[in-house]
Amino acid sequence: MKKTKKILALVLALVMALALVACGGGNDDKSGGSDPAPSTSSDPAPSTGGEKIYIPVMAKGFQHQFWQAVKAGADAAAADFGVDIYFDGPASETEIDAQVNMVKTEMAKNPKAMALAALSTDAVKEILEDCASKGIPVIGFDSGVPDDTSGAVKATAATNNEAAAALAAEKFNENDALVNAMKNATSDSPVVIGCLSQDAVSASVTGRTTGFVNKMAEIAESYQPGKVSIEGHTLWEKKVDSPAIIIKVEISATTEATAVQTAANALLNTAGITAIFCSNEGAVTGFLAAVSDGEDLADGGKYGDLIVAGFDAGSAQKNAVRQGWFYGSVTQDPYQIGYKAVEMAYKAANGEAVSDVDTGAQWYNASNIDDEMIALLVYD
Repeated sequence: MKKTKKILALVLALVMALALVACGGGNDDKSGGSDPAPSTSSDPAPSTGGEKIYIPVMAKGFQHQFWQAVKAGADAAAADFGVDIYFDGPASETEIDAQVNMVKTEMAKNPKAMALAALSTDAVKEILEDCASKGIPVIGFDSGVPDDTSGAVKATAATNNEAAAALAAEKFNENDALVNAMKNATSDSPVVIGCLSQDAVSASVTGRTTGFVNKMAEIAESYQPGKVSIEGHTLWEKKVDSPAIIIKVEISATTEATAVQTAANALLNTAGITAIFCSNEGAVTGFLAAVSDGEDLADGGKYGDLIVAGFDAGSAQKNAVRQGWFYGSVTQDPYQIGYKAVEMAYKAANGEAVSDVDTGAQWYNASNIDDEMIALLVYD
């Protein structure tokens, strides 16, 4: 009997021990599962095998079609790289405080990385310093986070404006009428190619002016070596004697539409004007006002033989392209801006080195403006 009691006691003890081990194992499994309790720490939550990386993507705006195209690219990258994102921005690109509050809200969620197009670098300075101290990498996109000194911003996904505008010059070089004009140009009857820009201050506009002028000059030199003169503004001026081709830069006195229209008229009244590039939507708007909303560019119109290219989109410019009044236009690629921003944020969150990337630009004309991918990029 005593022997039976001892055996029962040993069995009970063994059962209790196994039960304690099982309870302990259950707690470990719960804490390491794919749906952990939210971290209350100020540091980013540690990564686990089943946990998706969380990346807020904070834009300068939200409702404009440009930002919707950025969001489409960001969503595609999130799906491709298996990350969770939250895309948002203020209703207006003047609402700096609203954007700051949005970013602060997302920071409270302890993201692994963040993509940011800041309305004001100064306004998010403390947030960036917080990111730097916590090791949260920030990826700038579109205009990015210019002049950041925190070290949090690791790279920027944005349009290389010089390369984008150079695309317009390259397309001009595919136009048979313009190519023939450049080949046959003489010092007695020089061909003039105009570049209309809204200002000489904005980094994007000056970058586009530089990109177009430099590439156009390079192309022109291949037809008239040593006889290409760049004139009109001291920032780009490189005059030569007796030029056969003149690249004339016209900058409006102010950014007001009427001032741009005046600058456009100055180009239109230049002897030998054969082609004009408008470097942004503001330049296009002023130019179209000078040519009766584009109708003067139609076949048989006052400027029916003029070859015109624009930059950006907008309803008036899209109409000019569809009508064939514009040879074509260059658009940024907001889809790629969003895609690359999330891709680089994902890589940076995983400790990979990242660097600035040119998100490219696309040429559109009457033949492809309604193609699915182009239509996404030519926003109103």
